[in-house]
Amino acid sequence: MTHEEIIQLAREAGAFKDNPLPELWESFFINFAALVAAAEREACARLCEARDQGYFNREDAEARRCAAAIRAIGKKAPTLVEKYYGTK
Repeated sequence: MTHEEIIQLAREAGAFKDNPLPELWESFFINFAALVAAAEREACARLCEARDQGYFNREDAEARRCAAAIRAIGKKAPTLVEKYYGTK
């Protein structure tokens, strides 16, 4: 979600109605939304991992790949420069 989408959802939920300084709350809602999204991704990844029975078969490999793919959604992909030369 974008910054603007999160603030719009907060407004729809009733935030900022009587607050003359909504900018003070914006960072809170952005951080809160990120934490909620991360917790939801982790819960989904754990469901995938629960299907992994510890065997080295195709089904268990798919369960592990599914969990890894869900967790990767929340991570910023490195640029080519970062990938090959690292970050400062």
